[in-house]
Amino acid sequence: ETMADIFILIDSAPHSRPYMASLQIQGRPNCGGVLVREDFVLTAAHCAVPLQYTVVVGVNSLSGNEATKQELTAVRSFPHPNYDGHANDIMLLKLNSKVQLTEAVQLIALKTGRINVATQCLTVGWGDIGDNNTLARTLQEVNVTTLSQPASARTPTVKCLVSSFLKGDSGGPLVCDGATAGVVSFSGRKCGDSKTPDVYTRISSFREWIRSVLNNN
Repeated sequence: ETMADIFILIDSAPHSRPYMASLQIQGRPNCGGVLVREDFVLTAAHCAVPLQYTVVVGVNSLSGNEATKQELTAVRSFPHPNYDGHANDIMLLKLNSKVQLTEAVQLIALKTGRINVATQCLTVGWGDIGDNNTLARTLQEVNVTTLSQPASARTPTVKCLVSSFLKGDSGGPLVCDGATAGVVSFSGRKCGDSKTPDVYTRISSFREWIRSVLNNN
């Protein structure tokens, strides 16, 4: 496991996280994700829904009509075959077409190997900015510093000491060294409660599965 210290939630600079995707149902954000290919978004398996997601990229504010905004539809989902409601909480979504890569819409690389001690990471999302179902108006981020190495290289999760993400952030990234190292899985029962740490799905444990899905689709 990787423990981390959490700092203050801040507004992301507009379009500074161009890999971010908002997964929406009937215009309302439900989960986050990241672009890993022009036609694929990486998110959490617990974000799976029976309806088609509208996938919004290239925006800072979800309420505005930004010129950089692109909307697509998720036409097929690939939850990890061993997802059991808790473990292996990772999913890929195939889009109906390729996004147009611009300054505001970019892909993110997958993190390889372990996360080193004292690595500066961040979590990004449009989720609840408190414990009161108030969604963020613009993209938010919080800095994370890892404090210890995983107890086992086979542990497919990353833990953070204090809750940094909230409702609506599920499926979003833990970004370390400019690459996505984790997928937001679940958080503590209360925002900022160090007794109930955040849990991310560790990307490096699923690189082969991700590569297989992308190569075959």
